[in-house]
Amino acid sequence: MSKKAIVLLADGFEDVEAVTPIDYLRRAGVEVTTVSISESLNVTSRWGGIKLTADTRLSEIEKQTAAEWDAVIIPGGMPGAANLAACPKTGALIKEMAAAGKLVCAICASPVIVLAPLGLLCGKRFTCYPGLEEKAPDGKWSEDRVVTDGNIITSRAAGTSGEFAIAIIACLLGEEEALKIAQTVLL
Repeated sequence: MSKKAIVLLADGFEDVEAVTPIDYLRRAGVEVTTVSISESLNVTSRWGGIKLTADTRLSEIEKQTAAEWDAVIIPGGMPGAANLAACPKTGALIKEMAAAGKLVCAICASPVIVLAPLGLLCGKRFTCYPGLEEKAPDGKWSEDRVVTDGNIITSRAAGTSGEFAIAIIACLLGEEEALKIAQTVLL
């Protein structure tokens, strides 16, 4: 049975933090669905002004349950992370997936801006963009580039996007598949 992941996209997302996991997971055979949190399928990145056309809208999948996916991926970037955090439907989906034991994966600002207010870092080891860790006093911050604690995977920034994606693959498909993808892309 194929593994499935969703990537939540909001205007202002960090280019590399969204595209790298999408690319690497698809290379590994994970069925990745990109989801715009707005009613427009077109989402614009923060730095490159890259316009992505999402596969679907959050409003179209909100009636589905967490059982449909194995992972949710939350890119960082500002104001992308803030836009995700401001959307109640996004928070509800992430909390449902976390409660169901699904992987919840956030990078850069998103661990602190999106996950911490939902209570998902409480007592968990995590990492994030340097300096933001102070906004998650209930978590156990680490300087590691990628941190996995139970079903929560966090990473630091655009420069760790490849390692972040490989950690997700390792959790979904095993270390052997993750190593194969890392070697394929010369990570």
